[in-house]
Amino acid sequence: MQINDMPFEDAVPIEGYGPNFFRVKKAVHEGAMLLMGATPSAWGGYDDTAPLLALSGRVDFILFGTGPEMAHIPTALRVALDAAGIGAEVMATPTACRSYNILASEGRRIAVALLPV
Repeated sequence: MQINDMPFEDAVPIEGYGPNFFRVKKAVHEGAMLLMGATPSAWGGYDDTAPLLALSGRVDFILFGTGPEMAHIPTALRVALDAAGIGAEVMATPTACRSYNILASEGRRIAVALLPV
């Protein structure tokens, strides 16, 4: 079987993850992470809404990796995202990493906010 690279036009893929870290652009990022386009940054978790809301108009939705298992995001966060016109999709962190890579490679306007596994 031939394996083809997926093009990442304006985004970079998540290359790996493990206990309390993510690997993007060959660099290790410890703790929770927000990734939009080619810029990974530290994220303070559900109470750190400012960087998420700053994505209004730049992304259609944010994938939330909630750790090793899927969990709900706080209602106040979902309401704030809805008011800013940003959708939220919640899944376990491993699934969010894979989903982000696929959707970003398709050129979708998305971000991913990840809690570590």
